[in-house]
Amino acid sequence: MNALLWAISILSLTLLILGFVLKRFNQPYLIAYIIAGILLGPDITGVFSNVDEIEVIGELGILLLMFFLGLEINIPNQRTLIIKPVIAQGMKVLLGFGFAYLIGYFLNLNMKSIALIAILFFFNSTAVVTEFLKKYNILTTAFGSIIFNILLLQDILLAPVLTLLNAWGGKQFTFINYILPVAVCIANFFLFKRIRHVQEIKLPKFFSKIRYDHDLQLFMGLVICMGFGLLADLVGLSSALGSFMAGIFVGRFKAFSWLEHSLASFKVFFVALFFVSIGLRLDLSYFLDHSAIVLIGTFFVLVSNSLISALIFRLLKFDWKSSWYGGALLSQTGEFGILALTIGYKTNIIPYDLYKGGLGITCLTLLFSTIWIGLLNRFLSKNQPLSDQKKIFKS
Repeated sequence: MNALLWAISILSLTLLILGFVLKRFNQPYLIAYIIAGILLGPDITGVFSNVDEIEVIGELGILLLMFFLGLEINIPNQRTLIIKPVIAQGMKVLLGFGFAYLIGYFLNLNMKSIALIAILFFFNSTAVVTEFLKKYNILTTAFGSIIFNILLLQDILLAPVLTLLNAWGGKQFTFINYILPVAVCIANFFLFKRIRHVQEIKLPKFFSKIRYDHDLQLFMGLVICMGFGLLADLVGLSSALGSFMAGIFVGRFKAFSWLEHSLASFKVFFVALFFVSIGLRLDLSYFLDHSAIVLIGTFFVLVSNSLISALIFRLLKFDWKSSWYGGALLSQTGEFGILALTIGYKTNIIPYDLYKGGLGITCLTLLFSTIWIGLLNRFLSKNQPLSDQKKIFKS
């Protein structure tokens, strides 16, 4: 017990100090979480040594984050807000494979390793991007909607990607494993379309009594959020996507208006733990021995991802300012990339060096992209802010 209290106290103190420093420079707290993970990891202070346990707990933060986003948004009526993200993500996948092939050509990698590198290009961090969209009031604009829908498409793509990786690793799949995720996505599409114009769905009087019982509110909120995430995972979709769907449905029930307040503190804590686990995964001994290749890889991913996404937004008829900002938002490798790397290594698809190098690059892109996004937003906000665009979400 003393060891646990010591670890939590040191973590809280470290996050508090780093948070004050970053607040002074108007930088996002996500940087503090990642740096805290690096400082408290086994290679420096050793306060936390079991990275996997922290990561599993931290992933609950992603579920809560997606659930909250589902509560806040409306289902878009405009067809372009659905079609443009599909086109953008399709182009991102194709260009990502192109860049991955160039890397594989120069490093003499096999096609499976090239495919895994491509996966790192077209999966971004939902947690990082949505935090910036909300912080700078862009989530409520048409531009922010397209970026957010791109992230949702990436969540949907996770199912076939994981299926492919497990198949390469020798795992057997039945026909239902391929069809069920697609069927669930189609069913949700028609269900969202049906409830799009519904302002409120009424529930039995029993649920209205929960409005005055904080304990029951808390546990019912957790059951809804985590339960939908579990169901989505069981049918082959990402658990984050399941929590987001739960948020959309629950947002139509005024009887559950208390949920956001009841779970807000949990979201902050668990999201922080998730990014702490990202910092813990950075193997400093490997990084010091291979610092040149990791830093070059990080720079290449940030620049190429920014360029790919900026060009895509420009082709979708956005102005250059919005396009470059959208490119910066989608410059990092996301949390799903870490999952893909882990599966790839455990199933012997990629070697140890590529696994460790990929983890290091992913960690650094998450860290540096937050700085890059903040600096670019400060530069662009000297002119017309992006948040002036047409709003389509709930206030």
